[in-house]
Amino acid sequence: MNSSVPTPPSSAQAQPPVSILLIAYNQQGMIADAVRSVLAQTYTPLEIIISDDASRDGTYAAIEAAVRDYAGPHQVITRRNTVNEGISAHLSRLAAMARGELLFVAAGDDMSVPTRCERVVDYWLEHDRRPDLIATDLADMDEAGNVHERMTPTELDNYRSFDDWLAHKPWLVGAAHTWSRRLFERFGPMLPGSAAEDQVMTFRAIVSGGALSLREPLVRYRRGGLSSKRRYRNTAELVARMRQGNGFALVETEQIQHDADIAGLGDRMRAALAPKLAREQFIQSMFNARGLGERVALLTGSRAVKLGLRLRMFLYTTCPAVYAPSLWLKRLKGR
Repeated sequence: MNSSVPTPPSSAQAQPPVSILLIAYNQQGMIADAVRSVLAQTYTPLEIIISDDASRDGTYAAIEAAVRDYAGPHQVITRRNTVNEGISAHLSRLAAMARGELLFVAAGDDMSVPTRCERVVDYWLEHDRRPDLIATDLADMDEAGNVHERMTPTELDNYRSFDDWLAHKPWLVGAAHTWSRRLFERFGPMLPGSAAEDQVMTFRAIVSGGALSLREPLVRYRRGGLSSKRRYRNTAELVARMRQGNGFALVETEQIQHDADIAGLGDRMRAALAPKLAREQFIQSMFNARGLGERVALLTGSRAVKLGLRLRMFLYTTCPAVYAPSLWLKRLKGR
């Protein structure tokens, strides 16, 4: 005779499978700490994908050494790209490989506390699996591994609509983010060539199931990593970095517009992004201009861009040496 009382789920059924996406690039001196921190996670069932983005140093060898003797409960996959893909394409590749319902982002120069996955999953289940992104606080960690003050990114609970996101872009640290698989099923992989994934994935979440903040420092965020500010030795380095940043900005703008189109917000986003797109396209045109005449024409004709930016870019692309004294002073102050 069949019982009318439902059978409670087993503990394995109640705990959703989750994946950690640990990405590394030229971090041979610190990747072992990051690997050990994800191997020490208390949560199961857990899949850990550790991926090297074609590093030029011994990062992948350090990854292999760090996992060689692991005999714990987690499934561990190590891999490396044959060519450098960059953050957005790299994470998208791993997200397509992963089998978890939640995808934890981890950076090769940071460390996750042992209960990170456990606490985030509990928080997600408390909210009926609705949020598509959960961001935790972080602990500031110096290069020697000493932990300092707490880092508290913008409270995402206050972002409930496109209008909230549009009114004030949140300050984010993507290395402390967890995404739902649904975001990739709805929006697809991120475009290659973006410098970071944090704003893109947060926007996706806000216009989908929502984004929440878990106010616990579950990631130790290392100073001096790949995301740290750079000091330029000369104007050539500065200009090269500006060109790179311009490329990143154009890709991110394209990505945000693409995602807004999918969310049914295309026209509103197009209007909101118009000033930024005009700026970045102007900067790109200045860098690509063939000679002084084209730059002068851009300087005088690009009225949709503020005059101050037009003048600065004209100087950067025509006579960057005028900025050499300011770079020298910054280096001097940084000593």
